[in-house]
Amino acid sequence: MSDLLRVIPLGGLGEIGKNMMAIEYDNQMVVIDAGLMFPEYDMPGIDLVIPDYQYVVERKDKLKAILLTHGHEDHIGSLPYFLREVDAPIYSTRLTRGLVEVKLKDHKRLDGTQLVTINPGEPFTLGPFNIEAFRVCHSIPDGVGYAIETPQGILVHSGDFKFDNQPVDGNLTDFGRLAGYGDRNVLMLMSDSTNAEHEGKTPSEAIIAGTFDQVFEVARGRIIVSTFASNISRIQQVVNAAVKHGRKVGVLGRSMVENVKMAQALGYLKAPEGTLVSLDTLETLPRHEVAIVCTGSQGEPTSVLVRMANRDHRQFAVEAGDTVILSATPIPGNEELVHRTINNLFRLGADVLYHQLLDVHVSGHGYKDDQRMMINLLKPKHFMPIHGEYRHLVLHGRLAEDLDVDQVFVVENGHVLEFEHGKGQQRGRIPGGYVFVDGVSIGEIDEVVLRDRHHLANDGFVVVVLAIDKQSGELAQEPDILTRGFIYSRDAGDLIEEAKQRIVKLSHAGMRVENAQNRIKEVVGQFFYERTKRRPMVLPLVIEV
Repeated sequence: MSDLLRVIPLGGLGEIGKNMMAIEYDNQMVVIDAGLMFPEYDMPGIDLVIPDYQYVVERKDKLKAILLTHGHEDHIGSLPYFLREVDAPIYSTRLTRGLVEVKLKDHKRLDGTQLVTINPGEPFTLGPFNIEAFRVCHSIPDGVGYAIETPQGILVHSGDFKFDNQPVDGNLTDFGRLAGYGDRNVLMLMSDSTNAEHEGKTPSEAIIAGTFDQVFEVARGRIIVSTFASNISRIQQVVNAAVKHGRKVGVLGRSMVENVKMAQALGYLKAPEGTLVSLDTLETLPRHEVAIVCTGSQGEPTSVLVRMANRDHRQFAVEAGDTVILSATPIPGNEELVHRTINNLFRLGADVLYHQLLDVHVSGHGYKDDQRMMINLLKPKHFMPIHGEYRHLVLHGRLAEDLDVDQVFVVENGHVLEFEHGKGQQRGRIPGGYVFVDGVSIGEIDEVVLRDRHHLANDGFVVVVLAIDKQSGELAQEPDILTRGFIYSRDAGDLIEEAKQRIVKLSHAGMRVENAQNRIKEVVGQFFYERTKRRPMVLPLVIEV
């Protein structure tokens, strides 16, 4: 038996998204969360980004369970891919389990997966780990953090949290239980860093209810609210406002429709009979009696709101007089898509409300006062800021130092923390980078492919088709040059002809297939740069005849 406790972040540190944490003791392991991240602007063609969990896969016989904190995509989104590689039970609260079931069913991964429902405050044991979930407020019901008791001491993972005195579901963060852990000598706290730049306390979700009430009171056309498909609390607030102001609610977006059905069945979304209606019914109602909740708050090209804004949704289009509410802030990297969507909505004559104009969204993550309270309640010996870009981790780490935490570890994905006899140290690093999902391909796209895509996007490409006499090494016919995305001008013909002459001149020295490609790349590439100051990708196709 080894007394070494290892804590290894595999995602979510140095970035917003793809959260995943591995905890090991005595050759046994639990993983907290398995999320995804949406591609950043410099990842052309990539659909999703998931953690590099190969370390876990190589030790999958040691994996006791996957513990989920809540049902947002950045915490459960990579499960369908992770479960292709490992077979472990998934522990979660009821709503999170429902969201996971919807996701796994969509990916045809539900059969054979063991799902275990847990209740906050009820401990359970997995190997050497005694585990208890505790309730936290977030922007989705049923969010939890975890206290994991190990032979080396108690580890606390905060989950995504804030201290909200008026949460939509009425369930407060469990102050008493947190304070109780603090009285038992917490070895290390791993805590949400997302809002480490913001002073004060995170506003309550109750603010949104007041804003919706004001908007529903004055709007004369349809009201369209766009949010995340898993944001059950926000959908509940739309339903509440619609009921108060005599509107019917339609739900658009396949993932949102499935989540709403599930949340209603489990009792997490409550709507009076007749409030939620079909899309066909919506079309028969006066515009001032209609509210729509849909996906698209991040400007995703295939989402409902974007298609409505582009007038290519098969049933609905945004029209003058409609009020559109984007009830979310852009995920880093999505700002351009969101702004484009907002611009298109304004062009259609809609009244568009978003977070810079009105309180239509509040963060589900604690500001500095919330973060201080979490640390003060738990009184940890060690501290690791998690869930944030690197600047957030540094700032959160400084806050912990100001509160006299003994040791702060500001680390990124793949860094290994080891604890022995109550003392921690950073020791070594494992791979903790990006795994790209591109269509049906998982992990087959690497940085080289992305560089090529950037190259093609910026400068286009040139194909040089060349036939060489097998005996003499001379040209068998005039070279052919095709271009795409490179140059289209009145001088293109002359430029191409001059490039051909460069190739003909090169061929007089004699060429062989094995060296012709590199020479053509070099000569043609240099020629086009001299003439255009651009570097298209040169693709030689050399044939011996």
